[in-house]
Amino acid sequence: MKRSCMTTLCYLETEDSYLMLHRIRKKEDVNKGKWIGVGGHFEEGESPEDCLLREVREETGLVLTSWRFRGLVTFTQEGYGTEYMCLYTADGFSGTLKDCDEGELCWVKKEELSRLNLWSGDLIFLDLLAREAPFFSLKLVYEGDLLRRAILDGKPLELFEVLDEEGNKTGQVKERGCVHRDGDWHATAHTWIARRHRDRWQVLLQLRSREKDVYPGCFDISSAGHVDAGDGYQETALRELWEELGIAAGPEDLEFLTLRWGQTDQEFSGKRVVDREIAAVYLYTRPVAAETLRLQPEEVERVEWMDLEVLEQHVRAQDPAFCMQMDEVDLLKKALRP
Repeated sequence: MKRSCMTTLCYLETEDSYLMLHRIRKKEDVNKGKWIGVGGHFEEGESPEDCLLREVREETGLVLTSWRFRGLVTFTQEGYGTEYMCLYTADGFSGTLKDCDEGELCWVKKEELSRLNLWSGDLIFLDLLAREAPFFSLKLVYEGDLLRRAILDGKPLELFEVLDEEGNKTGQVKERGCVHRDGDWHATAHTWIARRHRDRWQVLLQLRSREKDVYPGCFDISSAGHVDAGDGYQETALRELWEELGIAAGPEDLEFLTLRWGQTDQEFSGKRVVDREIAAVYLYTRPVAAETLRLQPEEVERVEWMDLEVLEQHVRAQDPAFCMQMDEVDLLKKALRP
């Protein structure tokens, strides 16, 4: 019988834990070694609820008495095809938990889920469940175990490669919000635009859009952005110059200064953001006419040339209207020193 491309996945829950299945017992298993919820493929003639109830009973021995349909997840994976998964949570069940022939069942604290060997995309929908998001459609595109794209309700999400403290890739990809929630190291690119004006150096600063989720309405580096999964530092720097400012630069236009490790832990609009980034810092000194730049309105409200000495005074005084760090300004001063 041809295997259905429709599946269910259910997270049985108590107030603080989910019932998780560690898939370690089947030899041929696309989920080998991963922790997931319980569920499986539709059988002929089954509705989503028929499949849900049957799979939970077969894998756990429990009978569901209360459940919620939370979202539809579309998986595509090279060599595996496409799968449509009906995602449920269940807070009511009866019976006695039994052994599962597909792996080991274990109650896991919700706050500890990110420490498990999960599919990267699972972290995204588990976060949506935790935030009580309304019914959603999530598409996840994989190459092998590597998550390449995630689209939530038709809108692409930002995906970052998680780094270790030395800057090496760990092989894990996570959504931006999860990275900032968990304080994972990740890569960014910073480009400072500078010019010589009346015997002194000036830098072009951008005023961040007031709609930004972090540092809204603050003066920031000329151009900066996160390195998306699969991209590199220089590629990101060039992309951000074009997207944020409309500057079409080439690799030869950027002077690489250094890699910089930085971390902050702050609250924005009641939400804690733990930002640990490894930034490639670049310098761009080709002529720029600020009044002719094409600004990206959702990112940049306006730009302004500022004397480097004036910028230094603001940052050294920890002026809250500026979101740069003093060590990076010192680095810039050193690079521009005659």
